[in-house]
Amino acid sequence: MPDAPPFPDIASLWQETAAPRPVFGRLETDTACDVAIIGGGYTGLCAARALAGFGLAPVVLEASRVGWGASGRNGGVVGAKFRIAFSEMAKRFGLETARRMHALGQAAVEGVGETVESLAIEGADYRPTGALRCAHTPGHLAALRAEADWLRDVLGDSHVRLLGPEETARETGSQDFCGSMLTGHGGIIHPLNYAFGLARGVQAAGVPLFEESPALRLERERGGLRVITPRGSLWAKQVLIATNGYSDLTPATAAVRRGVIPFRSAMIATAPLTGAQAADLLPEGRSYTETRRMMRWFRRADGRLLYGGRGAFGTSDRASAFAALERAMLRQFPGLEGHPVTHRWSGLVAMTLDSLPHLGPAEDRVVHCLGYNGTGVAMASHIGREAARLLCGETPDAGLLGSLPLRPVPFYPLRAPAVRAVAGWYQLLDALGR
Repeated sequence: MPDAPPFPDIASLWQETAAPRPVFGRLETDTACDVAIIGGGYTGLCAARALAGFGLAPVVLEASRVGWGASGRNGGVVGAKFRIAFSEMAKRFGLETARRMHALGQAAVEGVGETVESLAIEGADYRPTGALRCAHTPGHLAALRAEADWLRDVLGDSHVRLLGPEETARETGSQDFCGSMLTGHGGIIHPLNYAFGLARGVQAAGVPLFEESPALRLERERGGLRVITPRGSLWAKQVLIATNGYSDLTPATAAVRRGVIPFRSAMIATAPLTGAQAADLLPEGRSYTETRRMMRWFRRADGRLLYGGRGAFGTSDRASAFAALERAMLRQFPGLEGHPVTHRWSGLVAMTLDSLPHLGPAEDRVVHCLGYNGTGVAMASHIGREAARLLCGETPDAGLLGSLPLRPVPFYPLRAPAVRAVAGWYQLLDALGR
């Protein structure tokens, strides 16, 4: 058998500030279980813990190490939103569906807090401080106002309110926005420590977890499937694919690969803020996003400003992408001119054609849950638990996430140039203030 493919370490702020990493061995034997889980991120870990609670015997296979993928690289933003506004969901799928999706988003956020508390993940540093969406044009502020009114009047969400330009400037420390929408659902977390805590919880539940054990292929055998890894194999009654933006690493996840578009997201972190910077920038410690199509987001972490955004194309980190991100940061926070940037890293977001996550059968005895479209901390955790219910034979009420099929991407081999073309168009619209 060949060795596992190399996975370089990620020089992120989270790696530098993480708690000691739990260490797990490789799968080096032939064994059996009820459910083989491919992917040791939030989805796979939460599914494993839930399956053990239901009395089943799962095993988790991680191609690299726990937290190597999106679960250890993301911005640590815990949110209850989807890429489609709830008012738009109501127009397209009906009010009750929108109401269910709104409740699902809130349940996902609450589930993060409950999990951190139940597993005593102190290093997760979860803070349910809310989220602010900042409008960069009057037109986008009008859209936020309409959405806030709809959430309050139709769904009865009393945790949203609109902020004017002065209050937004006080909230952010930036004059770049003409207003914002504040929601109390959400917060921030140390994403890698959260992943480590979940892994320790899975271990405490008696679930085997194997690192550096990529699933190379699936073979149907004796009423189940055999998952082949470089040094051993795992026979399972069912398989859960939980690989999200990293679903093209091996042929084992071919059933879902064409359903997601990996989109690289880049992040930078400054040196610790001091003086007026420390006092004025993001003083409420929330998560912050903007309304541009090529969205930027920012938050405080470890006393620093963490700034991220879409559009870091290619298969690896690029200096040009980080330089563009730093220029955008300085336009919004000009007081940071000359302040050092100490960390630069990126990771893959899994986009879907309908902009929604998906949970459901990929093929016989194979279930998938993936496609979080950049909002995966809370939703990946929640859908992992819902996937466990599906694997147990139940029918979880996952709203649109469980009722819509995962549509294959047309002309999949051309996805990379297509993504660049769409992103270029979005960047033009953003520049024009559209």
